[in-house]
Amino acid sequence: MLSFKAAVTALSISFGMTVIAPAIAPQMMMAEAASTTVVAVVNGTPITSGDVAKRVNFLRLQRAKGNLNSLARQQLVDEAIERMGVLATQTSVSGDDVDAAYARFAANNKLSLEQLNTIMTKSGVTVDHFKSFIAISMSWPRAVQARFGDSNKLTAGDIGARIAKSGANRPKVNEYILKQVIFVVPENKRGITGKRKAEAEASRKKFPGCEQAKAFAATMRDVSVKDLGRFLEPELPDNWKELIKKAPAGGTTSTQVTPRGVEFIAICSKREVSDDAAAAAVFREEDLKKPGKQNEVDPNAKKYLEELRAKANVVLK
Repeated sequence: MLSFKAAVTALSISFGMTVIAPAIAPQMMMAEAASTTVVAVVNGTPITSGDVAKRVNFLRLQRAKGNLNSLARQQLVDEAIERMGVLATQTSVSGDDVDAAYARFAANNKLSLEQLNTIMTKSGVTVDHFKSFIAISMSWPRAVQARFGDSNKLTAGDIGARIAKSGANRPKVNEYILKQVIFVVPENKRGITGKRKAEAEASRKKFPGCEQAKAFAATMRDVSVKDLGRFLEPELPDNWKELIKKAPAGGTTSTQVTPRGVEFIAICSKREVSDDAAAAAVFREEDLKKPGKQNEVDPNAKKYLEELRAKANVVLK
């Protein structure tokens, strides 16, 4: 699944799915049947044999074991039910969020977008099916959060007890205030990415600081600035974390190519903090690094899925 900070698009995602297989053997691809049939209906929405075939191919890319047809159908039914919760809580992510996550997944697997598109097509998964998976994977945690609130949040008592138990001092972490500078590259003009990257790199040398950032962007063509706000270091997403940590206060990161164009992050301020929020962020990061924690299912997610399943009209063919 995907995890992210909902308020931010470019800094929002850490995609934890198994790295895809580096090669596609012809026998891996499960072709859709010539005549597509309906295998399940969830609240009036059909799931077809073609949908199942794409998910089976996706599971094979992840080297999944077992009865893949059964697993694929169950996943698709669960995702259709999860969409009920996403719609009910109005927590769906945007198409831009999904495209950005797709691009970062490609980068994390050392692939260009074109290479990942080819893999998705030749494997029989398709780009649209993978992006649909990304969309629900990003939206569902938001729906769970909206339904239950932050019930898993560490309380002040929890934090104090944990510090006392460890015998250590209260954790200290860096706090950042960030802005995002985007040199926009339209989808139909991706050929100018190299030129835009050079422009972005040149602008970094002249960057006047966060207070003048928007006025500075206005002097250039198709450049936008977004206020990203406050981040504690453990909350920084993987794709930007090391670049931000290396950048000085008042400076910028190096550039990255994204679905929106070419971007860099401005470090408006950087200071060391030691409060309950900082301690909670450190402890959450430590917990997530424990063996097995990365794949642990949020109990609230299981509870909400069961709530929705009880209300859903599911017909298996």
